[in-house]
Amino acid sequence: MKRNIFLYAVLSLFTVTTATGCDERSDNPMPDNAIRVETAEVTAITSDNAISGGRIIGETQAVREFGICWATTDNPTVSDNHNLGAGDASSFACYATRLSANTTYFVRAYATTSAGTVYGQSRQFTTLAGSDDDTPPAGGDDEQNPLASTIYLWPEGNMAKITNYTGSQGSYQDPPSFRPYMNYFPVAEGTTVKGAVLVCAGGAFQFRSDQMEGTPVAQWFARHGYQAFVVNYRVRPYTMEEGSLDLARAIRFVRRHAADYGINPNDIASVGFSAGGILCGDEALNFDELINGTALTSDYRPDELDEVSANVCTIGMIYAFYGRLSVASTDVEKFKSSKIPPTFFAYGTRDPFYRQFQACANAVREAGVEIEEHEYEGMPHGFGYTHEEWMISFDRWMTCLLYTSPSP
Repeated sequence: MKRNIFLYAVLSLFTVTTATGCDERSDNPMPDNAIRVETAEVTAITSDNAISGGRIIGETQAVREFGICWATTDNPTVSDNHNLGAGDASSFACYATRLSANTTYFVRAYATTSAGTVYGQSRQFTTLAGSDDDTPPAGGDDEQNPLASTIYLWPEGNMAKITNYTGSQGSYQDPPSFRPYMNYFPVAEGTTVKGAVLVCAGGAFQFRSDQMEGTPVAQWFARHGYQAFVVNYRVRPYTMEEGSLDLARAIRFVRRHAADYGINPNDIASVGFSAGGILCGDEALNFDELINGTALTSDYRPDELDEVSANVCTIGMIYAFYGRLSVASTDVEKFKSSKIPPTFFAYGTRDPFYRQFQACANAVREAGVEIEEHEYEGMPHGFGYTHEEWMISFDRWMTCLLYTSPSP
């Protein structure tokens, strides 16, 4: 499952505010010919996470480390909370994580060289008041009932995993007892059923942003003729690959029960936001068709569901790309050999990953894959269900695909 990842420029929109560069150890100005750092605007703000980043101007080859730092006081430093940036030093983005709800923070981009640490301008933002809570309801195991509102994806004692998570919950979203599951949102009675859509919310593989990118999206698709499912895949401390197997398992379940859902088994799409879209892409690149949990661990025991294909007819990449967290893939040959499905891209021009979305879409197109690409002027990362235009366009795209898809 090796992936050849091409590091591409991340950030496209910055204000031209002059950055403050100083040596953290002495607070003396660094030489004018060294580097200058600019901090990107803060987007995708939730109750406990946000995205920022920066760009480094000057002698970037001298940069040893770069990223963002944040605190509840102005002008934070790397001695406060900080995360390393992903991408190229000249343009990068990353998450501020484990924030407190309804709290004002300050964030700065930084770059460290042998001469010291240089900071960009400080940006202020306030987290949202609420936090997501998508804990599955207590009760019986509904994994065998396709019409249940909660469907568990793995039988007890046989979940494909390589992560040993048995300790206390700590800062993780889910407790050690968590079992991946999906919530089912049926098409309203009397509405013509078109197909199925499996929704994967984003959250940097650290959480699942259900309130913005999960339940409301599934409800919209259910109102418009799609049997809709929110896939609650594994996040930290689990790996992306373990989450991809959760999605593959969900796809298999829906395909196996296509008759119960009144759909053609080929008419199943996955839609993912940010990290959720990266997950959808990883599933299509590495865990589709009949690939099962034995691809990760020999301890997994395949069952009847693993005899069902995990292919989808299309992927909706909503401010997302093929690749890994914060770094898009432009590996044309990998896209060709993996036979990825037609792909729908939707993103905003204010998104810090804007250029990466473009580069990935271009590479997918070059691989001969049918794509549809929507750029929304002035839209940031994390618009989720609030920007209905992308959902209308995806419905139109999906409908065209369903009319031309082969019979099972």
